[in-house]
Amino acid sequence: MFKKKFIILFATSFSGLFLNNFAEASVLNNSYKEVIDHVWQIVYRDFLDSSGKFQKSNWINLRKEVLSKTYSDSNEAYDAIRDMLSNLDDSYTRFLEPKEFNQMRIDTSGELTGVGIQIVKDEESDDLIIISPIEGTPAFDAGIKARDKILSIDDISTEGMNIEEAVKLIRGQRGTKVKLEILRGSRSFFKTLSREKIEIKSVSSKVNQTKNGLLIGYVRIKQFNANASKETRDAIKDLETKKVSGYVLDLRSNPGGLLESSIDISRHFINKGVIVSTVSKDGLRETKRGNGQALTKKPLVVLVNEGSASASEIVSGAIKDNKRGKLVGKKTFGKGLVQSMRTLVDGSGLTVTVAKYLTPNGTDINKFGIIPDIEVKMNINPILQREIGTKKDKQYRAGEKELINIINRKNQISEFKPNTANINAFLKINKKNQVFALN
Repeated sequence: MFKKKFIILFATSFSGLFLNNFAEASVLNNSYKEVIDHVWQIVYRDFLDSSGKFQKSNWINLRKEVLSKTYSDSNEAYDAIRDMLSNLDDSYTRFLEPKEFNQMRIDTSGELTGVGIQIVKDEESDDLIIISPIEGTPAFDAGIKARDKILSIDDISTEGMNIEEAVKLIRGQRGTKVKLEILRGSRSFFKTLSREKIEIKSVSSKVNQTKNGLLIGYVRIKQFNANASKETRDAIKDLETKKVSGYVLDLRSNPGGLLESSIDISRHFINKGVIVSTVSKDGLRETKRGNGQALTKKPLVVLVNEGSASASEIVSGAIKDNKRGKLVGKKTFGKGLVQSMRTLVDGSGLTVTVAKYLTPNGTDINKFGIIPDIEVKMNINPILQREIGTKKDKQYRAGEKELINIINRKNQISEFKPNTANINAFLKINKKNQVFALN
């Protein structure tokens, strides 16, 4: 991924230091102010305001204020940057110190250090909310769920705490533990998690056989990191050699990742048609389409839930709007904003919201999510990790049932040939599925 560009969700080139007037460079009398102004310039030029509250005049006045002060060390400058960004009312635009920024780059490359959660700060309630635990990590194994709220970290209240402060407390040396106080609904409880460094294999796959002997290709994508597209391609190619009749693509509890990864994976299933459109702050619209090189045209069902966010919603939205397959499960998380990850002059970083994305039908799903074609709740009692994608998995069972129906309808239609006297096949289709009507 880093051979291309440093991004979270939107492929965009690195931006160097930008000044409205180079004569103003004299104002930047120390390196701390240079970092502050670098952040200011990126936001001024590229920030997409999803709340409608951003005023450029206020932002210009803020620059004069922050650059008029003296900063004795990086901590003071970094605090000033965070205070400045808090005016944007956008929890996804955030500053990362050099160590945090480097860790984020490692995370998107396919490795994760920590407990395995991604968090966001709710703009209205000011709560720290878990987008989703990543499968196979300590948080997932401990039963942490999407939309759980973090009330405290090692007995330190998260009230008023920003994401950077929370990340600092949650991450730490491998093998040490962190205690989280979780609020789920009206019930609060504690979970103590071990910090680990895990190389995440994004994709797993297998062949499931139905009672009638149909072979179903099951593909689970846990995160859209730099390796996900290749791993998905390899999985589909392998399953095609095994003569599967259709696919169940599992995007449940997938918190997202890289935009380009989601586009590539959509193209594995969608031959032609719009996949996603991104709209910048200036209204510039860029549309990504299928490239005519889909790896399979076989029937498809996608499993989604409340933890399917961001890049997961791009893929599921593309499949739904293109009528390429059916969505089964629960409404998705609802994150339709695109962030770019920028390297700052001192090695720190900024994730800045630069665009919003629309599904092929032009739907803006931010905060609303995508409603599946067939809504199915998960098991009342939690299932084991090894039971995901099996008959013990209620949502998977529903998805497999729908896939079998699609396969059967497709096979029955193919039996009827209009230019022949195949009247038995015709009557069979009409009786079972009412595909045709006798006049």
